[in-house]
Amino acid sequence: MKSLFKAVALITVFSVLTRALGFFFRIYLSRVLGAEALGLYQVSMSVFGVLLTIVSSGLPLVISKLSAGLNAKNNRKEEHSMVTTALIIGLISSILLCAIVLIFNKLFNLLFTDDRCMIILIIMLPAVVFSSIYSTFRGSLWGHSNFFAVCLAELFEQVVRIIVCVIIIGGASSVMQSAMSAAGSMTIACILSAIFVIVLYFAYGGRLKKPKNYTKTLLKTSVPITAVRIASSLIQPIIAIIVPLRLVAAGYTSAQALSIYGIAMGMTLPFLFIPSAITGSLSMALVPDLSSAVVKQETDHIKNRITSSLVFTMFISIFFIPLYMGAGENIGIFFYDNATSGVLLQSAAWIMLPLGLTNISSSILNALGLEMKSLKNYVVGSVFMLCSIWFLPKFIGVRAIIVGMGVCMTLASFLNIRMISKATNCKLNIMKPLLKSILCCIPVAAIVSFITGILNNFMPLFFNLAISCSIGAICFILLCSVFGLINISTFFVEFKKKIKFKRPHKKKKIKQT
Repeated sequence: MKSLFKAVALITVFSVLTRALGFFFRIYLSRVLGAEALGLYQVSMSVFGVLLTIVSSGLPLVISKLSAGLNAKNNRKEEHSMVTTALIIGLISSILLCAIVLIFNKLFNLLFTDDRCMIILIIMLPAVVFSSIYSTFRGSLWGHSNFFAVCLAELFEQVVRIIVCVIIIGGASSVMQSAMSAAGSMTIACILSAIFVIVLYFAYGGRLKKPKNYTKTLLKTSVPITAVRIASSLIQPIIAIIVPLRLVAAGYTSAQALSIYGIAMGMTLPFLFIPSAITGSLSMALVPDLSSAVVKQETDHIKNRITSSLVFTMFISIFFIPLYMGAGENIGIFFYDNATSGVLLQSAAWIMLPLGLTNISSSILNALGLEMKSLKNYVVGSVFMLCSIWFLPKFIGVRAIIVGMGVCMTLASFLNIRMISKATNCKLNIMKPLLKSILCCIPVAAIVSFITGILNNFMPLFFNLAISCSIGAICFILLCSVFGLINISTFFVEFKKKIKFKRPHKKKKIKQT
């Protein structure tokens, strides 16, 4: 368990750093490119993102699973053959995608309102091919639990892209040149990242062998995962079309509908994905661990890993709920100068629990080889979400998105966990800690709301949030300790041991006789 959480800590640190760089890079792009160039780039990226999802979503996960299983059997030759087969599949599929875009460019151009977007997309097409190469070798490193190498490769890609973009955008003299420079930086970064991860793969003992009959296995298991990722990426534009239309039908003006939709999607929902920085790291570390345990038929290990991962995800997800519920309005005002986004955040805070459970349970199902079940559960949940955003805006306005997402994730997580319990033939003891965690939320949310209300009268907003959320966090941890959800004393004992171990021992003086 310690090794797993050390891996989670490592991945989380790199993930936060990489995301922070990406966040500031987006701010830089918005300032340097300008509205028109940024618009051209973003529209082109929407299609490029789908192409990238096809070649780099399902395959690396499957490679990591198979690598972990073959490594557990100490069968490196078979593993190298599997990686070579996956590399060929990735190259063929990515080259075919690029060829389809080039051959049917007039058809793809219909997706754009500006012909210049097609030129930008073509500039980024080589990145699709090199991303398939990157994903293959990254999947192998992932399967060997070389998380430092995997995270380093992702950080390298982000840093290279920023450096290249800053250099080449400086020479741009027009809107089109600026957008093309941003696209070129993406392509160059993907090429250099692919080279970097190839070097890491061979440095860690990887090889390429004659491909064997892994094509069917790789395609059969990767297609459902890729389908889920594509569906999730395609469902966003569908929501973007349906929600404003249904709000207008409910009595909103077009401007009001677009405004409230922009607040909900652009200001409120990003806060709900903050816990995923940690739970996503756990999902990444869990796949090779469980895949290896499945091969070794370590039943107790599988059960303990699954149960502890679900409970840990629940704790991390629920930790933020009372803070958002109590101080949501102030959070919206502080970050966006928009109280509405904060009010919506208070209403949407509960979604983080089913969202976290859906993500971790999907990873577990993928590790257990039940990718198709995960896909079916996601489709069922998505149907309920689409029904919610179609019928509910008339009654609850933009909160239909919140209810739709919540119903979708709750249903998907319930079906996923039920399937995990059935597949592993073990009872997952998570209901008791789940109920205890939810009960801890109620008083903490009230405490945060009370403190926030008092401090609003005489303290700046930043210090108000810092104090109220800090007190809320401490109260939640103490309540979880009282209910036996976490063991604070164990943490202090381990901390003292480490301090004692690191402290240099004084040599005793020997008295001379």
